[in-house]
Amino acid sequence: MPWDLNLLKNTTLLKALPEKEILGNLKNGGFRVVSFGKNSIIHFDGETCSKLEIILSGRVVVERIDEDGNLFTISRFHSDDILGGNLLFSKSPYYPMTVSTQLPTDLLEINKEALFVLLSRYPRFLRTYLELISGNAFVLGSKIKHYANKTIRESIISFLNFESKKQNSKHIKLNITKKALARKIGVQRTSLSRELAKMRDDGLIIFDRDSITVLK
Repeated sequence: MPWDLNLLKNTTLLKALPEKEILGNLKNGGFRVVSFGKNSIIHFDGETCSKLEIILSGRVVVERIDEDGNLFTISRFHSDDILGGNLLFSKSPYYPMTVSTQLPTDLLEINKEALFVLLSRYPRFLRTYLELISGNAFVLGSKIKHYANKTIRESIISFLNFESKKQNSKHIKLNITKKALARKIGVQRTSLSRELAKMRDDGLIIFDRDSITVLK
């Protein structure tokens, strides 16, 4: 079979289940392992959420497109994170944003009815599930609030402050491309370049392809 039982058993959520439940659901279709290639769309904006998904490997991003067609990355999820948990039992179980892969990704799908049975049967599984979806809701809420309330310059300054403390220097080496930095703070590459140039003209920074130095 294309799945590793130990990998499944060691995920945070499934650790709370007996092995027989995992095996039983794999056999009866309650659980299913699916694979996606790099840059594949897992869920479209507006699609109905009908199952819980655990990321077994790879990386997944939640993205939104604004009125001008600009694509912003809201959040990234990695191995052991879950998808859809906060939507599945909602009265409006629709994905509000596009969910896609940044790397080849394997997911464990748990269908809604199988999940409900397990939540009802195993209190520790229920507790873990609630902790995970609460954490996801906090992360997504914080990200959306961050992008909604900050200007491009404020987002750049937050990034520079963080990296300056991390690198213990006002001369900040960029370990990512400016395109990746633009995606990280939720703006277009051209908007980032324009704002960096304005900040340079205002005497706040100097920069080149590989670094940014904070002057003020």
